[in-house]
Amino acid sequence: MSRARDFADLAGSADAGGLTGRNLVINGAMQVAQRGTSSTNINSFGSVDRFNSSKANDDELAGTQAQSTTAPDGFSNSYKIDCTTAESAVAADEYWRVRHHIEAQNLQQLKYGTSGAQSVTLSFYVRSNVTGTYSCALYQEDGDSGSGRIIGSTYAISSADTWEYKTITFAGDTGGTINNDNGEGLTILWALMAGSNYTATDNTSWGTYAAGKLSYGHAVNMGSSTSNEWYITGVQLEVGEKATPFDHSESYGETLAKCQRYYEKSYSSTTNPGTATTDGIRHSSGAAGQTTTGELPMGINFLTAKRSAPTITLYDSQGNSGKCSRVDFGVTTHTNSTANSHFIGENAFMMSSSSGSTGSGVHCHFVADAEL
Repeated sequence: MSRARDFADLAGSADAGGLTGRNLVINGAMQVAQRGTSSTNINSFGSVDRFNSSKANDDELAGTQAQSTTAPDGFSNSYKIDCTTAESAVAADEYWRVRHHIEAQNLQQLKYGTSGAQSVTLSFYVRSNVTGTYSCALYQEDGDSGSGRIIGSTYAISSADTWEYKTITFAGDTGGTINNDNGEGLTILWALMAGSNYTATDNTSWGTYAAGKLSYGHAVNMGSSTSNEWYITGVQLEVGEKATPFDHSESYGETLAKCQRYYEKSYSSTTNPGTATTDGIRHSSGAAGQTTTGELPMGINFLTAKRSAPTITLYDSQGNSGKCSRVDFGVTTHTNSTANSHFIGENAFMMSSSSGSTGSGVHCHFVADAEL
């Protein structure tokens, strides 16, 4: 079930002071964008933390995903999808969608797999020049012996280039359990384009995953023109059958720390990974840790414990990937030195370079990726 409602209608529906922490979505106001404000990769994480774009089986479609300052009243940012190369003829096996992944152990209060399974309500602001019916679904990875379970609904964008507020309530799933672990518990899926392979099967109640259920009811093609764009912000998923006003009680710093569980960088908040800079770089003055073979080690602690042991990418001060910079006697800097990561855990890792010499030190930037 989907309906558009004016935010003012909701203002008196709940005492916001007593409902803090109810949002199961991280970064729903789109404030944190550690990877950068814009990316031309629409098949991965690229800009706004915890939200990503994905497409399949399409060799023509291209676009950008970005953190935008176009936003409804009460918000500063949104997540923007922009089509830059059109796909006018959508084949049966092609899709384009936006996703948000929620960690399983954060969802145990939903009681899935029991008779008391809780309904959840998704609310968000959305805007596009493409009007019509869009689909939205919840995918539960753990259910039905690993094949997953899914439920879906639709919402309508009625007025072009206008912010509209949408709410969708999904019933609790009595038939599929969400594991109590650090894996993927629920994924929210917003369809932007969907071929007939993904729209053929009714998904309005919980059931075993099938490709045909992914975008049932979807009837627009965001990839039809390079003029097309789609924005979303104020995303909230909460227990119950009623949407409440977006929870603004969380500070930027608290949201950033939650995002860093999944992705952390050593660069300053406004500096893209791979940029040539020493701002925020990690440094070790070599002699104390240097081995007789010239190995320069450096232990690096994370600001936030990771969901799991992350994938580490190292950069030197010039932005070269897989490299570090060596400093001889604190005077001469040599970039493009080979760097390796070791002993990677949820709280820390060690990097090393074998190109050291007596008295030299080493510095590097890093990205730690533990995304679902």
